[in-house]
Amino acid sequence: MRQFRKELLAGRKIIGTWLNSCSCVIAELMASTGFDFVCVDVEHSAVDISQTQTLFQAIKSGSADCAAMVRLHGVDYALVKRYVDAGAQGIICPLINTAEQAQRLVEAVKYPPLGNRGVGFCRANGYGQRVQQHFSSANDEIILAVQIEHADAVRNIDAILAVPGIDAVFIGPYDLTASMGIAGQFDNAAYLQAKSTILEACRRHGVVPGIHVVKTDPTELIRMAEEGYGFLAYSLDITMILNSCQTALAQFKSLAAL
Repeated sequence: MRQFRKELLAGRKIIGTWLNSCSCVIAELMASTGFDFVCVDVEHSAVDISQTQTLFQAIKSGSADCAAMVRLHGVDYALVKRYVDAGAQGIICPLINTAEQAQRLVEAVKYPPLGNRGVGFCRANGYGQRVQQHFSSANDEIILAVQIEHADAVRNIDAILAVPGIDAVFIGPYDLTASMGIAGQFDNAAYLQAKSTILEACRRHGVVPGIHVVKTDPTELIRMAEEGYGFLAYSLDITMILNSCQTALAQFKSLAAL
């Protein structure tokens, strides 16, 4: 079984994508293309926990070497543990603005002694067939990332990254710029300084920096990798489909008009 967390912490760049729809077909196809991970977005979609588990199964059907991850709705112990029980190999949690919030996240995701995750029969442990094995290995295998997407989080970055159990940071560019009053202005000096502050903090704490490149622009993804980001998400299913349809239709209409 591929050890994604070890690869990420060893310095290998991990490139995945976001899944906003509830389509098992799309989940399976995206996984089959070679992405390192597909992340089910339950923050900005109508996908629920039962559907997420089915999507995880579709991702693994597409490729056993593609990690099934989830972007949570927030820090809520009762719900967070259900996503790891469903088989999430990576957790990305939005709007972590304080060390206290980061600690609550660790407690929900990690088994004792690092956290307080409960033990029960679930998909992650083979529905009870591998309880001891999963208990012994899960803390070392599940990637835990916090999203830094608010100006308060940037101010508290060192305290957040000092929490044991945090493996990676994921910059949320739209929410971060919105909190700074410069929504979507990714060339603004204040945003560039915030990114630099986060990158420097990651280096100090040995935490992997990550970022979501929302637009379907491979050159931007390459640029982020060159800047030092090791945990990369490229666009999302609904944006890829939309852009593909719009581009093809615009080309056809321009030729048909001749």
